Amino acid sequence: MSDSSAAPPELQQTETAQPITDWEGFSFDTRQVHAGEYPDLNTGLRVPPIAMSAGYVFDDFDDQVDRFAGRTIDPIYSRQGNPTNSVAEERLASLEGGTGAVAVSSGQAAISSALFALAQQGDHIVSTASIYGGTRILFGRSFKRFGIEFDYVWDAADDAEWERAIRPTTKAIYTETIPNPRNDVTDLRRIAEVAARYHLPLIVDNTVGTPALIRPFEHGADIVVHSTTKFLTGHGAAVGGAVVDGGSFDWEAAERAGRSFPLVTASPRPGLGSMLDRFGTGAYARAVREAVVNDIGPSLSPFNGFLLHQGMETLSLRMERHVDSSLTIAAWLEQQPEVESVDYAGLPSNALHGIALRDYAGRTGSVFGVTVRGGLDGARAFVNGLRVFSRMTGIGDTRSMVIHPLTSTHATFADEINDRLGITPGLLRLSIGLEAVDDLTRDLRAGLDRVAALTAPAVSLAG
Repeated sequence: MSDSSAAPPELQQTETAQPITDWEGFSFDTRQVHAGEYPDLNTGLRVPPIAMSAGYVFDDFDDQVDRFAGRTIDPIYSRQGNPTNSVAEERLASLEGGTGAVAVSSGQAAISSALFALAQQGDHIVSTASIYGGTRILFGRSFKRFGIEFDYVWDAADDAEWERAIRPTTKAIYTETIPNPRNDVTDLRRIAEVAARYHLPLIVDNTVGTPALIRPFEHGADIVVHSTTKFLTGHGAAVGGAVVDGGSFDWEAAERAGRSFPLVTASPRPGLGSMLDRFGTGAYARAVREAVVNDIGPSLSPFNGFLLHQGMETLSLRMERHVDSSLTIAAWLEQQPEVESVDYAGLPSNALHGIALRDYAGRTGSVFGVTVRGGLDGARAFVNGLRVFSRMTGIGDTRSMVIHPLTSTHATFADEINDRLGITPGLLRLSIGLEAVDDLTRDLRAGLDRVAALTAPAVSLAG
């Protein structure tokens, strides 16, 4: 019988190696695979499972008291938090460089939750003018009904325009990294300077950019929102959204300057400190979770949360393909006689190419506009001639998509607004997917051939 005591020291080791749970310091590509994951102690599952439970068991009576009193971050109900969604939240916060994230049911829910944590009836938000049409509708319809007003700045470089727009009741500045549909990239550094000057949090929608291309916190943003339906999940199978806290905004300085944010800085009940007192740099995310998402209820399904954290595992790889194909296709479209213009800041001919080079290394996503000849009839002919491109709303899918903004996302806007935004009858929005680029250009050529047939001058047979 062998004597185990005679075994080499390394074989006598009985301590189990602990898995990594803190991925800070690792590269983006590693964190997109691992951040937020946790070991399953019951079965040893490698992939965090879908936690399909509406609620959670309390350890004992006092644990219930502590959770409801806000003295612990453990969830009470899946409307407030869920282990599957927590994986996605921690992963996204890591990739964006934030202190925390809150997953919600859609991109519109993310925008709404982000702003409801800051503004209430009688308050005011300033936004840059070029943003997604659905967001403008949200601001002009639902937020208006709740008594929150919006103004738009058309020229972010104009101090006088900001001065006219910002009021004592203004609670935030809102913008997008890569506005949809025209790829007119935003100078975040410039807008962040304005926000800091007026002690306002800067909220940035990074849906089209994604943290694989740009991380707004590195350019002065304070809060980031996403429609996770798009590139983060990546396959068009699950609707979702997220709010990410940068942890950098000085809430106390804003209070001293007359900007009030009671959900973050005020005590919610006697004997309990404010979110800022209890959660520090994660205070805003906690306010979104407890005081908005928990109350209103736009919680994310755990199944959709699972698809989200699975999708993020391949984000940088997919974005590389999306952008490579988009650069090739945008440059090709620019040379076609049936095309009037291509709105892609990654092209050297674009007026915003300098910002694209400075902040994106010239790689400004895969959603952009192309204007064909023939106006509305040309757009119709082009869209109806496509076979590989899906005719549908949505962006950021593995599949390429096309839509006509003037008759869809911007159909309810006044003519003068669309004119100023550059939403013309011939403008199409393309979202370039992961198909072979040669197949996509061949498909676009077929659509342009129909435009050529429509716009070709009639040949007279007289004489």
